[in-house]
Amino acid sequence: MHKHRLGRTAVEITRLGVGGGPMAGLFAPMADATAAETLAAAWDGGIRYFDTSPHYGLGHSERRIGEFLRQRPRDSYVLSTKVGRLLVPQEAKGRMDPVGFHVPADHYRVRDFTRSGVRRSVEDSLERMGVDRFDVLFLHDAEDCFDDALRDGYPALAELRDEGLVRAIGAGMYDTSMLTTLVKETDVDVIMQSGGCTLLNQGAFETFLPACAERGVSVIAASIFNSGLTATPRPGPDAHFDYQPASAEMIQRAHRIADVCEAHGVTLRQAAMAFPLRHPVVAGIVVGMSSPGEARQDVEDFGVDVPEQVWTDLRDQGLLAPSLL
Repeated sequence: MHKHRLGRTAVEITRLGVGGGPMAGLFAPMADATAAETLAAAWDGGIRYFDTSPHYGLGHSERRIGEFLRQRPRDSYVLSTKVGRLLVPQEAKGRMDPVGFHVPADHYRVRDFTRSGVRRSVEDSLERMGVDRFDVLFLHDAEDCFDDALRDGYPALAELRDEGLVRAIGAGMYDTSMLTTLVKETDVDVIMQSGGCTLLNQGAFETFLPACAERGVSVIAASIFNSGLTATPRPGPDAHFDYQPASAEMIQRAHRIADVCEAHGVTLRQAAMAFPLRHPVVAGIVVGMSSPGEARQDVEDFGVDVPEQVWTDLRDQGLLAPSLL
């Protein structure tokens, strides 16, 4: 699988990576064995980039991915995790995690972008995963405390990079306006942008991606299916868009894009995976995988060559901005 270098660093990721949310029971429970088999299928398909976070299932994603990767040579893969939430132990008392992960609520999250909080988060993550280092660290979901992340969190990550404890730093967020500020005012290497480099939401292409190009910052596109709306050939009326029920207008738009794709022998899902990589600063995409079969399908769909005429026809029908081609 092709690799791409992140910014001005020496870190190279496979252009398709594993997103760690489903590994922690996001939307549906996942057994330990299923997680291990899914990661093995991704590895067998050539994927060598794995992204996770303490937030995902209160550490379950980190533990499961760490258990899998400890069986592989450390230099054979790239691993990223995130900072900004510390996990504090508590008694679950039969309760489940309240934010969508199907795991016991045996910890609770505390937002912390201070220097000490960032360092503690990294130490905790290293212990949970059982690895000796991370390749990439991201400030995570800092929209509600952006000033703290910019003032304290970024310098803490830069310090870790200067000390040689991590090779690349950045942020994983949704808000492209805040991310543009971060790119312009700091020396980050890579941004994981969620949901804005997609067929249905092209907002990141307006100012954010040009800012990254100007500053030499790479982008990893996440949530490329916008919560599943473009993950199936024909989304139904109960489809979701960005974690909310999709509007009839958005479903109709997805169907129009699917019509163009089908006319050229490709699927909506295949086009959704290929689209972000059309911009030169997008180094790769990460996709959540819930089963071995899904992992194999993702690898297969990612390898499909989408005809150039697809993008031309989408532009001609007003489904892509002319500036995106």
